[in-house]
Amino acid sequence: MENTQLSDWISESPRTVFFGGAGVSTESGIPDFRSENGIFKALEKYGRSPETLLSHTYFSLRPDVFFEYYRENLLVTDVQPNPAHLLLAQLEQKGKLSAVITQNIDGLHQKAGSKNVLELHGSIYRNYCMKCGKKYGIEMIQESEGIPRCSCGGIIRPDVVLYEENLPEGVFEQAIEEVRNAALLIIGGTSLAVYPAAGLLRYFHGSHLVLINKSETPYDSMADLIIREPIGKVFSELSGSI
Repeated sequence: MENTQLSDWISESPRTVFFGGAGVSTESGIPDFRSENGIFKALEKYGRSPETLLSHTYFSLRPDVFFEYYRENLLVTDVQPNPAHLLLAQLEQKGKLSAVITQNIDGLHQKAGSKNVLELHGSIYRNYCMKCGKKYGIEMIQESEGIPRCSCGGIIRPDVVLYEENLPEGVFEQAIEEVRNAALLIIGGTSLAVYPAAGLLRYFHGSHLVLINKSETPYDSMADLIIREPIGKVFSELSGSI
């Protein structure tokens, strides 16, 4: 019944936007470093939380430990898009989806075929030298040991947003515009607890807000439809009806 309602809204909507979080990627096999297990593993091995290890301060003070943790936990590339990624790409190709806004950094939406992907937290596939600005692909981080260095001697850092850092202004402004103009906003795989990304909801004034998440969120009371199932399962069931 819930899926039928969502299918109808997608078919009828003149402008649909999807906003997703870690739950979209965990179904492809990417571990969520913010989960209880992820926090436990970080504390057990490093004596620090993932938020500390992935903070701007810690990166500046201990880049060697940062890169060790980063390579172990965030450089996951041997995974494939799941039904959620694939359906979103299909909807865009059919003109049924305006944009994907994601908090994930794994590039799976692009791998599935989505074109208009707004990456709020950056991407593991983009890296740059902090000294000269030279750009590098993911291989440089994967194949190097310790702190990756540019030919100029500068540190090569991932183009990802660390804790304590601001979101890329241009991308966030685009995301606000997409949400503001959406008639249907589908939010999936996120607890909507990470700010300022979660604050995007205050810009939505469209017809229907749909939340697809296994657990409760602070915005449940705003939703027109709540589906408490894994997003991959929901989208897999939807794919034949749209």
